Amino acid sequence: MDTRVPWPDYFMGIAHLVAERSTCCRRKVGAVAVRDKRILATGYNGAPAGVAHCLDIGCLREKLGVPSGQRHEICRGLHAEQNVIIQGALHGVSLKGAELYCTTKPCLICAKMLINCGVTAVYYAEGYPDELSDAMIAESGMRCVRFAPGCGPDGSPGGLPVA
Repeated sequence: MDTRVPWPDYFMGIAHLVAERSTCCRRKVGAVAVRDKRILATGYNGAPAGVAHCLDIGCLREKLGVPSGQRHEICRGLHAEQNVIIQGALHGVSLKGAELYCTTKPCLICAKMLINCGVTAVYYAEGYPDELSDAMIAESGMRCVRFAPGCGPDGSPGGLPVA
């Protein structure tokens, strides 16, 4: 009997480890793009390379009392999913046909980017209230599933599809 960690749990565990690199004051998010059981790219949320981190200078959205999920345009940081896409592009790695393991469900902006990259599925650990993202993901046909540790009988991650 195989006692090793199932692949989905392995990749989600890596996403949680990647999240520990986050420089966001509000939420640590990590993401891992995978195809054929191979990691293509990782990303976490934080300010662009060479720019001061929010952990060092503070969060403008927090100072202004902006609720989570609003006014993304004034945030210094990039989302973990955006950084996965950027890392893939920087290193010439296509994400077409990849699956994404992410500690948080993608927002609308990230969902649109993942759809256009050809990502086929997103497995996330924590929900994120974004009805427009849910609708666009459903319309696109990209699978989006809340992750539950352990695998289904077909080897796919556990969880329930997002309606």
